[in-house]
Amino acid sequence: MTTTPIEPAHGSITDPTSDVGSRSARHLWGHFARHGAEIVPPVITRGEGVRIFDDRGRSYLDGLSGLFVVQLGHGREELARAAAAQASTLAYFPLWSYTTPPAVELAERLAAYAPGDLNRVFFTTGGGEAVESAWKLAKKYFKLTGKPLKHKVISRSVAYHGTPQGALAITGIPAMKQDFEPLTPGAFRAPNTNFYRAPEHGDDEKAFGRWAADRIAEAIEFEGPDTVAAVFLEPVQNAGGCFPPPPGYFERVREICDEYDVLLVSDEVICAFGRIGSMFACDDFGYVPDIITCAKGMTSGYSPIGAMIASDRLFEPFSDGMTSFAHGYTFGGHPVSAAVALANLDIFDAEGITDHVKETAPAFRATLERLHDLPIVGDVRGEGFFYGIELVKDKATKETFTDEESERVLRGFLSHALFDAGLYCRADDRGDPVVQLAPPLISGQAEFDEIESILRSVLTEAYTKI
Repeated sequence: MTTTPIEPAHGSITDPTSDVGSRSARHLWGHFARHGAEIVPPVITRGEGVRIFDDRGRSYLDGLSGLFVVQLGHGREELARAAAAQASTLAYFPLWSYTTPPAVELAERLAAYAPGDLNRVFFTTGGGEAVESAWKLAKKYFKLTGKPLKHKVISRSVAYHGTPQGALAITGIPAMKQDFEPLTPGAFRAPNTNFYRAPEHGDDEKAFGRWAADRIAEAIEFEGPDTVAAVFLEPVQNAGGCFPPPPGYFERVREICDEYDVLLVSDEVICAFGRIGSMFACDDFGYVPDIITCAKGMTSGYSPIGAMIASDRLFEPFSDGMTSFAHGYTFGGHPVSAAVALANLDIFDAEGITDHVKETAPAFRATLERLHDLPIVGDVRGEGFFYGIELVKDKATKETFTDEESERVLRGFLSHALFDAGLYCRADDRGDPVVQLAPPLISGQAEFDEIESILRSVLTEAYTKI
């Protein structure tokens, strides 16, 4: 299937006479959105707990946490109060040769959560900027340490790492990149860990994981180890529909990176802050990266912030009193966002959010796996509170949709029908067609059952439209 950079709409065409909707259609340029005279986006006016509400008063279960973001749910007054309190004291000051108490405290907090010697926190305003920062750091680090040719990066096919020119180059979805080429040079691809589409390995996930990891070594060898700076991997790959790592995969990747003096970047923009279970998902899979990139759930979406967390080793060449990392963002480490992040992390600790995810994740998996009896459901995969359901035309052969069928079934019916049925989630075909789910981390069995019930009804009807 030819991938497409256009995200399917998450709702149906609404009443064009709606004041906010019509004003939006006239002036607002949506992200990854289609526009046209008949398209008026749904207007979301408020959120409460695990639910969102539109301008008609209808309620929907937020099955995607906004965009893998709202870990603690909507309407948390503690987070709003933290923002207001900080804004009344110091609303803004840059980190360009200055610092602020919230930024320092948050850096300390993140370093305490991070594994190994990842103690240096560089703040951004979002995930794409964190990825961009990590690549720039890798290049600069090797220049400072006498290996100036090391600038290339390896990532995986169908992986999504962001939209800035560097992060987009690392992204492994050709159709998302073609309109913006030429991109930053130096990015190369290795296979992902889609075990469902790897029949040659039978039931041996560990052998498949070894094979997939060794393709990274192969790519480094082909490009030349003296030219490769970093490998960028998500703990659970998002695009393509939630590809978990096979057993032993990251252990082998860590060995490969050490062997070739290549930095391992754990892109946890989605997977961090409890989405998989731990604060950082690399802990869930037992590896220590050289850099972590994160954003989204750090504030549960109540204020924008991101971060690149690097090891002490990578910071050392910059600590001579003369050398600077010539990179930064006006709003990186914004004091209000940092204060909200601290309040968010306080709630994580007080309410035992990561323990809740680890304890209830098996029930979430078991509930979604009930859908295996539907003829359109080929695979259910994921970890923690992060799942993809791959859709197929034929379960026996794993035959996927044609481009025309994907357009008709996913965009023309499925994404609208799910929203109309009361579930906000994502129908996506940046790889094979999937439905992606990532409910707020405060969800429980009642929400799991509601998700399964809505999916069962809508997917049953979707199969008749192939």
